[in-house]
Amino acid sequence: MSHILQIENLHVSVNDKPILRGVNLVIKFGETHALMGPNGSGKSTLGLAIAGHPNYQITQGSIKLDDANLTEMEADERSRAGVFMAFQRPVAIPGVKTADFLRHAATNVRRPDRKEGQDLIPMREFRKELKSKMEQLKIDPDFARRYVNDGFSGGEMKRAEILTMAMLSPKFAILDETDSGLDADAVRLASASIAEIGRDKMGLLIITHHDKLLEHNPPQFTHVMLGGRIVETGGAELARELHDQGYDRIRKSYPDAEAANQQMLAKEEPLAV
Repeated sequence: MSHILQIENLHVSVNDKPILRGVNLVIKFGETHALMGPNGSGKSTLGLAIAGHPNYQITQGSIKLDDANLTEMEADERSRAGVFMAFQRPVAIPGVKTADFLRHAATNVRRPDRKEGQDLIPMREFRKELKSKMEQLKIDPDFARRYVNDGFSGGEMKRAEILTMAMLSPKFAILDETDSGLDADAVRLASASIAEIGRDKMGLLIITHHDKLLEHNPPQFTHVMLGGRIVETGGAELARELHDQGYDRIRKSYPDAEAANQQMLAKEEPLAV
């Protein structure tokens, strides 16, 4: 079945401050989209709004996955519907082993009607699948016994997010600056890992400032966000241009959006935009 994630005229506010100002975007299953733009343009806000973060209020517009209206769902319901988000700053969960976390998460996504306390995925079945995914991604088996993101390096956190994505196998995955804080080698490894388990197997929205994460995941569509809206769309060549030349051309071409972007940056905002 072909799945579609459709965003129409999306307006989002944080603490009553408008961030997104009419975003339109369609992602089809199997497509890779890159979302780029300067700081404060609204990239992370779009990802968090799709995922259902409670601090991001949708004031107008809609987000639909096939026939389901995601805007009417809680974050956990969106995850069960097939939406996954890899966060820019993953949180640590001391005391919870990565394998246990993944077993519970995978069970809840695959069995959306499961009640609390009902059986999890059988251990033997789960271990076999987890081992296979870790071998595929070249992750040390000891990784599964460590507490979730507790004491992880930046690269390990991002690898844990990619492993989670592999186990959940969503219809659509949003990767919010997975390259943030990583050195060049770690970015290349992350890029190859995403391609290994994600490309053509789900719809991908890769939020990034750089083209290295796109090395193994060339986007069919590159979108440029400025001032809370998508101002330009192109192919992989647009991502290369932005990486090589920056956003000067974009800022000059869309002065109204640039003015809105500067206005957003001028106001302190504790949440990522």
